[in-house]
Amino acid sequence: MAPSAERGSAPTTTVTITGAGGQIGYALLFRIAAGEMLGPDRPVRLKLLEIPQGLRSAEGAALELQDCAFPLLREVDLTDDPTVAFDGSSIALLVGARPRGPGMERADLLAANAGIFGPQGAAINAHAADDIRVAVVGNPANTNALIAAASAPDVPPDRFTALTRLDHDRALGLLAEALDAWPDEIEGLAIWGNHSATQFPDVSHATVRGERVADALGARLGGRVEACAWLDDVFIPRVAKRGAEIIEVRGSSSVASAANAAIEHVRDEQSGTAWTSAAVISRGEYDVPEGLVCSFPVASDGTGYRVIEGLEIDTRARTRIDASVDELAAERDAVRALGVL
Repeated sequence: MAPSAERGSAPTTTVTITGAGGQIGYALLFRIAAGEMLGPDRPVRLKLLEIPQGLRSAEGAALELQDCAFPLLREVDLTDDPTVAFDGSSIALLVGARPRGPGMERADLLAANAGIFGPQGAAINAHAADDIRVAVVGNPANTNALIAAASAPDVPPDRFTALTRLDHDRALGLLAEALDAWPDEIEGLAIWGNHSATQFPDVSHATVRGERVADALGARLGGRVEACAWLDDVFIPRVAKRGAEIIEVRGSSSVASAANAAIEHVRDEQSGTAWTSAAVISRGEYDVPEGLVCSFPVASDGTGYRVIEGLEIDTRARTRIDASVDELAAERDAVRALGVL
């Protein structure tokens, strides 16, 4: 049977996934092809970018995609050439990154990733569609997004974002458990700063079933002092170290949850949301230096993420936000010393 006229005439969105042969890439592909990221009425063309030694794995994923016979999937292209991978792309998920190896200093890690994200940013600049939006998943995600954006001078900087939705979701899950609530009953949670151990999961503006989270925690834990102690000593460190916890228990890093967060990040940027967390390029909001890729509470009307402004920041929150922002500035300066920025 031929495709319906309505489906056949719907515009196809080209989505590029880097590191597509890896575990997170594999977890992403089938959900994107099923319409979970862009919706049930947007056909997709997938472009899979891998390093040469990863192409065989990506080819296997492409065969499985064909076997799934997804109605929305129009085409799957595999390549190890960024200029081909980003040609005509409207959405790019930059997943592949150099992990930190034994004995590798942070400067070495930043230099290695500059060699990946710089050329990818240049390829996006030269070959992507005019409506391109880029979500960086590969760590160190904030600074990798900064590198990619700096290498794409003709693309508006606000088209580049980095993933802190996984941190946001981790914080929601832990709060929901502590409050005996469903995650979607909690509103106003925010992740500030870097996707690292310095990040600040902030409940200052959060509510659960309409009640302030701080008050709800106090009621369950025996008072405000006990609630503050739990937030500082248990909640914040556990969110920050959740990735390490999963590695210890599972024997490998987060895969399905990272892929899920990436899908949510793009979905909400494309379809709109009143509140979530994402790392975006600062315009000086909340005294974060302009140009850093920093996580904020954000909203989207379907045309990209914007920082939610006007929130009160108390001294406790300010101290934690500043510590994470200082780390981002140090990473920027280290990359700048390499001549990348």
